[in-house]
Amino acid sequence: MIPAPYLVGALAVFLAAALAALPLDEQSFLSPKEPGSIRILFVGDMLFDRSIRQAMEKFGGDFIFSCIASTLAEADAVVANLEGPITSNASMSIGSKPGGPNNYTFTFPLSTAALLARHNITVVNLGNNHIRNFGIKGVEETIRALRNAGVSFFGDPLENTVAYEEIAGIRFAFINYNEFDASSTASSTIARIRLAREAGAVPIVYTHWGNEYEKHPPEWIRKLAHRFVDAGAEIVIGSHPHVIGESEVYGSTPPTLLGTSTLTTGGSTTLTTGGSTTLTTGKGKYIYYSLGNFIFDQYWDKDVRTGLLLDVQFNSAGVVSVAELRVYLEKDRRTCPIRKS
Repeated sequence: MIPAPYLVGALAVFLAAALAALPLDEQSFLSPKEPGSIRILFVGDMLFDRSIRQAMEKFGGDFIFSCIASTLAEADAVVANLEGPITSNASMSIGSKPGGPNNYTFTFPLSTAALLARHNITVVNLGNNHIRNFGIKGVEETIRALRNAGVSFFGDPLENTVAYEEIAGIRFAFINYNEFDASSTASSTIARIRLAREAGAVPIVYTHWGNEYEKHPPEWIRKLAHRFVDAGAEIVIGSHPHVIGESEVYGSTPPTLLGTSTLTTGGSTTLTTGGSTTLTTGKGKYIYYSLGNFIFDQYWDKDVRTGLLLDVQFNSAGVVSVAELRVYLEKDRRTCPIRKS
């Protein structure tokens, strides 16, 4: 008879080997769900043009999501930045010279809207510096495509729409601030935050701001984020730099942090983000200045190839917990979770 300790050890080795053999899309990368809470995942910048579009044409759009599909499906909703319009126009960026003007002129195929819906990305930010790449007509075509697919949007340059969404019984207001649109101002954003609170919704501010490839936000952005929280924002999430930026918990009570280090500065705490870390706060509010890339064809270093997925759990009072999951942009154009160590 084999002694019990050896059986347990052998079983552990077997299970570890079996888990390692599982395709990434069959593994759970999210923390357990809190009783009575709902889960919203927040991800960063998404591009469906250039070489991403070529991979979609060759392998199908689902290929891009193939190793993170199950993770996205576990959420009650997924929120992302759609870094360009969905139009019927031919791509100008495919085959363009890197650094040339056409290389930064984006249009995504009409099938993109249904692809997003299929992978539970049901709310998208349109307030960014590429949404006008094909003019107002391109914006209008984007909105039609999203509506037809059942995907909500906010921050569009037509009306800077606020998306009021009831998710699993909790009413949210998704609000954009876009540094690159003169009509998107601090005062108008603050007014929308306050209006959402008055309407009984949980205000989520998703911004497009900062300097590309810089991890540290300029001081004016830090002060503006604090103003958004002071006005009533439950959480502030940034996009545009294409790298993971700083994050902090702004408020009078320092957070309880698990597996990460802190630098306390006055009434806020700056966090160094780790891979797969669960955080809880006292009275403070989370600010993530940039989530980095989620789907993008930038591969020249690990900073642009690594993005942050936020697993945020809410109840009717607001944020219950935040867990961080790193994702990696593979050169085959898929986005995959970084395995927990």
